Amino acid sequence: MANRGVNKVILLGRLGADPDIRYLPNNGGKVVAVRLATSEVWKDTKNAKQERTEWHRLVFFKKLADTAGEYLKKGGQIYVEGTLRTQQWDKNGEKRYRTEVVVHELQMLDRAGDPSATNDRAHQPSSSSASDAAGVDEDFDDIPFF
Repeated sequence: MANRGVNKVILLGRLGADPDIRYLPNNGGKVVAVRLATSEVWKDTKNAKQERTEWHRLVFFKKLADTAGEYLKKGGQIYVEGTLRTQQWDKNGEKRYRTEVVVHELQMLDRAGDPSATNDRAHQPSSSSASDAAGVDEDFDDIPFF
């Protein structure tokens, strides 16, 4: 194997907002961006539960953009694989940077807002529910968005 790096990201989390759909100026191709929350939970030295949430910007192109734009909704849980990409631009003479995940693989684990989806937490043990495993609260209205 040649000396080359590996750029692979695997994330499982909940969407913080509905998708932002845009079109490229040069060829009109669809680009869909979403914010994904991932959380980790641990106990500190005093045995108190601690939680940290990270926000990730995900970008979808081509057929995945069509799928993401049509089916992803705020609060939905997804699994993605992709690569990191950092963009750089100047704004008022100041360099700005944004790192995002270009998604190559998408799995929708539920559909937020779909009445036929089985999101009834009363029928699941709380220790093994999907939202607890992701470390994300059910109430997303209080989450700050970027």
